[in-house]
Amino acid sequence: MKLKYFISFFALVALLSSCSDDDSMTLLDEIKVSSSYVGIDVDGGSNTITLNAKEAWSFDAEEIPAWLTVSPMNGGAGETKVTFTAPSTMDGRTAVLHVSCADKSQTINVIQGLAVVSPATCAEIIAGPESKTYRVTGTVATITNTTYGNWILRDETGEITIYGTLDAKGNEKNFLSWGMEVGDIVTVEGPKQLYGTTVELVNVTVVNIQKSLVKVEGYDPEDATIPVEGGNVAVNLTCKTNNGISVEIPEEAKSWLGIVSVAGGAEPVVTFHANANAGGDRSTTVVFKTTDDKGQEYTAEAVINQKGSIQEMSIADFLLEPTENNNSLYRITGVITSIANPTYGNVYIRDWSGEVYVYGIGAKGFFETTGLKVGDVVTLVGKRAVYKGTDQLSNTTLEDYKTVTPMTIDEFLDQEDNPNVYYMLTGNITEVANATYGNLYLEDETNQVYVYGCYPGWGATGDNRKNWLETAGIAVGDELSVIGVKSTYNGTPQLANGIYFSHKKAQ
Repeated sequence: MKLKYFISFFALVALLSSCSDDDSMTLLDEIKVSSSYVGIDVDGGSNTITLNAKEAWSFDAEEIPAWLTVSPMNGGAGETKVTFTAPSTMDGRTAVLHVSCADKSQTINVIQGLAVVSPATCAEIIAGPESKTYRVTGTVATITNTTYGNWILRDETGEITIYGTLDAKGNEKNFLSWGMEVGDIVTVEGPKQLYGTTVELVNVTVVNIQKSLVKVEGYDPEDATIPVEGGNVAVNLTCKTNNGISVEIPEEAKSWLGIVSVAGGAEPVVTFHANANAGGDRSTTVVFKTTDDKGQEYTAEAVINQKGSIQEMSIADFLLEPTENNNSLYRITGVITSIANPTYGNVYIRDWSGEVYVYGIGAKGFFETTGLKVGDVVTLVGKRAVYKGTDQLSNTTLEDYKTVTPMTIDEFLDQEDNPNVYYMLTGNITEVANATYGNLYLEDETNQVYVYGCYPGWGATGDNRKNWLETAGIAVGDELSVIGVKSTYNGTPQLANGIYFSHKKAQ
């Protein structure tokens, strides 16, 4: 059906809505629109509304689907004509947009063609066009938000994200009214959208819920976690059929997780076992299945975890670790070279082998409270991640740190010898006594000191300590910042076991 044959009916519905529930949306003081509903012909075309704002305004660009063009996307105070354009389409489609002004948000609904609900599998939805409305039946695999109703629907062809579930009256934020649980077989319908590469059905309507006949009731221990030294986890279930249950362990987890026993009946208990774990944290999702007398299959899932050892390594080795399905914990130590965000503790750290971005040290405000700064040495434990192409250490905790105090050479020479107190000295190289290990004399405007070793960074040992000056192109006359401790050799004070921080070439 062409839009031109039913738009008058829709306009009547829109008018009735705007006269009742929609007044606050269309007639905001900060921003007003001539219509909060925009219809575009199924053959393609444009439609224009008038927007009147008291201050600068803008659309949320992430909400605009690829098939729709909005012009302009933003503007200033006063009256503006906003045009919505779309090419022709075989299927009806919709978009819900928001335009913001002075902390207020105005909703605009864009409709092209008649939205026809198409029964589909997950695979067909993934391959299908955006903004088309689909009906799909699948199992509730994971529930991620119980306020808005965000969850994962899975069928035999794949899985999709449900982003928002309306209640029986069409209201949002009432997901719990459905009593939906993992393992239930649910039929929903809603429009497709893409969030990055994630395929979603948005604000779905629930058509049917078929309660699962097998359900996970609890775990022993309660967190379903096996300790690093090995042990068992028991999963307590209920089964409402007489056909028993089967258990599936993913192929990739069979090397570390096995089944010890299965106690049957209406309340079966499945006990899993894992041996000692020499690697990092690991987890897997096991599936319990049963069938009714008609052969309909029902499932429930349980996530089994095992604590792992913390793997200590250099930054270079850490950056070679995988990111996919990697729950391992890593310990790395390095010098803070720069601070990207002090509130959240986003920093860069470097050791002798390389540098890595750290996405947050502790909770918000922890970094500033601790007083950490550029030059300090930190030992961190976290997980491997990549965000927008940037390798990083995330979910990070501070395990240890060494405060490094910058001072002049004259001030340094007055300090007591202490192998646990670190200083940073900056000066010009006046002489290189040993190029292999970087033994040199450093001078600033206050005095001169002997530096016993200038190594490429924290953690360098053996041959990795050698020839750093040549590798970095550091020579007499260059300005060098080096970290180390105060010691005395044959009555001569020195900065010992120096760690390179930075240098500037002589002019």
